[in-house]
Amino acid sequence: MNKKLLEIFEKSTIENNIPHELYTTHNVKKGLRNEDGTGVLIGLTRIADVVGYKRLEDGTKTDSMGELYYRGIELSDLLKQVESDQIDGYERTCFLILFGHLPNDDELVLFKEELQDSYEMPKDFLTSNILKKPSTSIMNELQKELLNLYMEDDEADNTSVANTLKQGISIIAKLPEMMIYSYQAKAHFIDNKSLMIHPVRKDYGIAENILHLLRTDSNFTKEEARILDLLLIMHADHGSGNNSTFANLVVASTGTDIYSAFSASIGSLKGPRHGGANITCKKMMDTIINEIGYDATDSQINSIVERLTTKNFFDKQGLVYGFGHAVYTLSDPRCLLLKDQARALAKACNQSNRLEFYERFENSVVRYFKENKNKNICANVDFYSGLIYDMLQIPEDLYSPLFVTSRSVGWLAHNIEEKCYCNRIIRPAGLYVGEKEKK
Repeated sequence: MNKKLLEIFEKSTIENNIPHELYTTHNVKKGLRNEDGTGVLIGLTRIADVVGYKRLEDGTKTDSMGELYYRGIELSDLLKQVESDQIDGYERTCFLILFGHLPNDDELVLFKEELQDSYEMPKDFLTSNILKKPSTSIMNELQKELLNLYMEDDEADNTSVANTLKQGISIIAKLPEMMIYSYQAKAHFIDNKSLMIHPVRKDYGIAENILHLLRTDSNFTKEEARILDLLLIMHADHGSGNNSTFANLVVASTGTDIYSAFSASIGSLKGPRHGGANITCKKMMDTIINEIGYDATDSQINSIVERLTTKNFFDKQGLVYGFGHAVYTLSDPRCLLLKDQARALAKACNQSNRLEFYERFENSVVRYFKENKNKNICANVDFYSGLIYDMLQIPEDLYSPLFVTSRSVGWLAHNIEEKCYCNRIIRPAGLYVGEKEKK
């Protein structure tokens, strides 16, 4: 940009400053957040409930252990109910989120057949779109491919509930293939690696197909597929207030197509404050381990935590990535379950010492914030998910796209719920606080 123009802009940001106190004066909620950190209510839902605090009789917010419910079933109970010899927990969870109950055997067969029949992309889609001009960002590539799918759909602008459901299930089925092929194209054409394309397998579930499509030899263990399936379940939905789901609702409320709405959600999820946090967290932990090693003393770990919070380590932003949450206070239920399930994988990968270090670091951070800032803080799902992806040999380029693949069912369910029971354009207001010329 022209230097003089940039100077004019910088001066204008000072002249047009909006003081923080004006938000309080006019009772405007920054970031749609109340003074106590809770989110402003933007709608009603029966799909998921995210619980991280309780309200006392006088209305005061008090911290509590975290809970996550899909259609009224608490996450830990759901994992027990969807467990089977087949790796299809995510498919069962998708059915639950979309239809409101867990499928019986016949319903599960019908749903899985619908998904499997939608696995394959349109003819020549791979060569004409994905391989033709790959992107350095798989997230941006997925946005592009979704909009390309729009052009392959004869009823793309039919936003009826039935057609939205059909389109959404088709997108969920295709996302693993689109994601992995986009990564392989980037690896070859941009990173100068060998190009490897496996055809999707209809006898595999979504978690199995991701590992099959990604790995050169297509080999994976049942334990690896099971824990990836678990990760997909844990990211499947998180209520209607999270940023990417809300973005989906805002865009869909205009009456536009599902491809545009999902593309907006991916743009939201790409941001480091949302879906990109697990990459930053893993990089932080790698830096810490390189600095003090797995055998570090408690004192060394505590010192690193203090340096992070005082802007004297890593990116010097004063943040401890993988900790804290907009809702959860004492615990993130996804994190607790993920850590518990990760132990067998860590042992199989000969990385138990690495997982143990993560746990020690987690305890140190929680203790530090309680003792020094009188604040309850918990590790969130991002803290362990990056570690587990790494143990599964999944590259960092795919961390956020995997989030997209998992969360797509939540976006679809909320999109449909909003169409059925609200069906009004989301149009909030902004208060003008500038000067006006006098006539």
